[in-house]
Amino acid sequence: MAAQGPISSNVVLVGKKPVMNYVLATLTLLNQGVPEIIVKARGRAISKAVDTVEIVRSRFLPDQIDIKEIKIGSQVVTTAEGRQTRVSTIEIAIAKKEE
Repeated sequence: MAAQGPISSNVVLVGKKPVMNYVLATLTLLNQGVPEIIVKARGRAISKAVDTVEIVRSRFLPDQIDIKEIKIGSQVVTTAEGRQTRVSTIEIAIAKKEE
């Protein structure tokens, strides 16, 4: 896998952990006053990223979160066997609504 630059302090990378871990990370950033948070995932974790945003938006902070932007795409990843394969990606940008 190609090395990527340093991850910003407003990014939540969704992976194999339970969804509530990412919900907690997102809520923590929001409570610290981060103006915009980007929830990123790829492959099978995309559904967890969507679940994370929906749980924050509907259960924890109803009517307080705006979805600013959703970016979808794909990356070429080299597997352990050396084969190249495409993996879907998603980035969901959210922010607290203006008062």
